[in-house]
Amino acid sequence: MKKKFKILIADRNPHVREFLRREMAGPGYRVRLAENGREVLKFIYGDEFVDLLILDPDLPDTDAPALLRKLQNRLPYIPVVLHTFIADLGHCPDIFNVVAVVEKGGSSVERLKTVVYEILAKDRAKEKIRNNMQSAGQKKAAPATGGKDEQK
Repeated sequence: MKKKFKILIADRNPHVREFLRREMAGPGYRVRLAENGREVLKFIYGDEFVDLLILDPDLPDTDAPALLRKLQNRLPYIPVVLHTFIADLGHCPDIFNVVAVVEKGGSSVERLKTVVYEILAKDRAKEKIRNNMQSAGQKKAAPATGGKDEQK
């Protein structure tokens, strides 16, 4: 059974959050929502880890660079996709683990879905390679049985 990726969508606008939840939900994805920086931090420091963060850096109650720094320090492997108006990037010069920026607009959700799919497909491929390497290492390290040196 394939792993279900957890996506955290953080946007101040409840309509955008719900729209993105509907659009991003599907086979292989579990979507969580955050309306502000405090809720994003709950995921960063909580027990329920996420595989990808879609972030509008214009969240209330937070400074986006500081939030990204905390994320980088706690969970440096989580990719971040900024979903924002390009004009809003001016206050976010330090974009640490941001792997893509998708500008908000009429058809941006299709681009966002493509970007998320590509990022998570790479993660799935890396996980498969890592599992294959671990399996190969375990087979190689397994003790041989039935050899002539074996004594009963």
